[in-house]
Amino acid sequence: MRHWLALIRAPYVGPATFYTLLDRFSAPEAVFAASRRALADAGLRPATIEYLQHPDWERVEADMSWLAQPRVQALMLGDADYPPLLREIADPPPVLFVMGDVEVLQQKQLAMVGSRNPTPAGRETAFEFARYLAANGLVISSGMALGVDAASHEGAIAAEGLTIAVAGTGLDRVYPARHRELAHRIAENGALVSEFPPGTPPAAGHFPRRNRIISGLSMGVLVVEAALRSGSLITARLALEQGREVFAVPGSIHNPQARGCNALIRQGAKLVETAADIFEELGGFAAKSGLETVTPTEVTDFKLDPDYQKVLKSVGFEPTPVDIVVERSGLTTDSVCSMLLVLELQGLIATTSSGHYCQTC
Repeated sequence: MRHWLALIRAPYVGPATFYTLLDRFSAPEAVFAASRRALADAGLRPATIEYLQHPDWERVEADMSWLAQPRVQALMLGDADYPPLLREIADPPPVLFVMGDVEVLQQKQLAMVGSRNPTPAGRETAFEFARYLAANGLVISSGMALGVDAASHEGAIAAEGLTIAVAGTGLDRVYPARHRELAHRIAENGALVSEFPPGTPPAAGHFPRRNRIISGLSMGVLVVEAALRSGSLITARLALEQGREVFAVPGSIHNPQARGCNALIRQGAKLVETAADIFEELGGFAAKSGLETVTPTEVTDFKLDPDYQKVLKSVGFEPTPVDIVVERSGLTTDSVCSMLLVLELQGLIATTSSGHYCQTC
């Protein structure tokens, strides 16, 4: 294992180069024993050759010490516990670091991804779908990012189901830092995984690599709210390249956070309205009996007078600015602002990160 850990730390050695070296030299040990000439003939850069001639064994020993902790291990590609679906992709991680229950990686998974700044309705949709799907036997995989990712993990945990978070850092770090407590709960109710060794900080180039693992682990990917330029669409594209199913929750044409999902549906993604739609498409996966569907919560115990009803109807399910609510309702700005506050306190609407309002039910 030491030589595998040393080789993944070599500069400019990603999965493709790693496997090229294995094909050429048969084993990581042979790579480190090769001459400079042989390494140069393999097309390696000078910085890579220098590292291979003088590996950082001290850092490798630190990795080995970190792996000695309970519920922490590294899976190499040929190991029996290596996730079978992930092994099938074009560029599987040579080493996969795992914190938590390694057996969960063998179970059937659905990836859930979406906006880091979802509408309240989008966040609730992700939570509810994850809760129902996890309760009916699917492991929910995501990237532990803000927004839809976090809501998906939390929904699975709320159902006492299993969830997997794929990190774009070493597993000794939590990114974003505010999800430290969530990371602990995921490790207790599933697993954290990463192809990056301990100590690896977040970097922009790490997250597309992380996304291919999210989709590669799973039978399919469900996208819940995504703008047209979104990392979630990268995950969906990777899923298609890997032969996985792609699902999308449709949204209002006026909601910029729904345009990515709507585009995916136009391109052939499965339109999803209920959890049953996902199980139907996956086929052959036996969900638990009594599968529930995800439907909006109905509010029946709060009666609104006509002006409040007018304001509520003026707020769409897409983010709606106050001035649009004023225009639609025909009421004064002061009256609308006061009623919006009351409607928010009653849970009928919610504010978005942009300060707009949208209906929650």
